Amino acid sequence: MLDREPVLHPVRIDDLRPTQMTVGYREVARKRHDWREMEDREGGAYLGRHMIPVVRGPKDRLWIIDNHHLARALHEEGVEDVLVRIVADLTKLQDRLFTTFMDNKNWLHPFDADGYRRDLKHIPRHVSKMADDPYRSLAGELRRAGGYAKVETPYSEFLWADFLRRHIKAEKVEKHFETAVAQALEIAHGSKAAYLPGWAGPHP
Repeated sequence: MLDREPVLHPVRIDDLRPTQMTVGYREVARKRHDWREMEDREGGAYLGRHMIPVVRGPKDRLWIIDNHHLARALHEEGVEDVLVRIVADLTKLQDRLFTTFMDNKNWLHPFDADGYRRDLKHIPRHVSKMADDPYRSLAGELRRAGGYAKVETPYSEFLWADFLRRHIKAEKVEKHFETAVAQALEIAHGSKAAYLPGWAGPHP
C-alpha cells in the first residue's frame, strides 16, 4: 500500500484536497519567491523533484498529506498542474472508514489557527481556503535557523508551532517576526521542548 509509483501525468491543483486547516502565509510567500527565482530556468525540473505525496480516497479524490505550502504557493503563482506520488490507495473505503483510517495514520491535521482541534468537516476542500497560522511560519523559520532538525514525523512543524504558541506572544510574531525568531531559538533547545520531534538540545 505504501510507496507506490509516481503518477507521471499532471494533476490539477484544483483537484487536490488538503488534509489540514492552516498554513503559514510567510512560508507560502517564501516558496512563491523561490518559485519565481527558478521558474524560467528550471521550473519543470523542480516540479519533477517535488512531487506532492497524496492518498487516493473515495470517489478517486486525491488528498495531500505533505507539501501543502508548496501546493498553495504554486496555486497563487498561477501554476495549474503538478506531479503527485500516490502513498496509499484507499478508494475502497467508505467516507467514514476513510477519515478514521486517515486520522489514525496521522494523515489529517484538523487544528485551527489557534491550535484547537476542530471537526473534520472544517478542513477546507481547496488549498486556497487554508487559513494563516503565523506560528507555523515561526516554526518553519526556527527550523531553518537551526532550532530543531528536520524529521519525517507528520506535521512536526505544527507540533513546534503549538509549543511556540504557548511561549511567544502573538503580537510579537505578527509585528516583530525577527525578534520572535530570536526568542524561539532561545527556548527551542531547552528541556521544555525535549518532547518535540527534531529537538536539538543538549543531552546528559
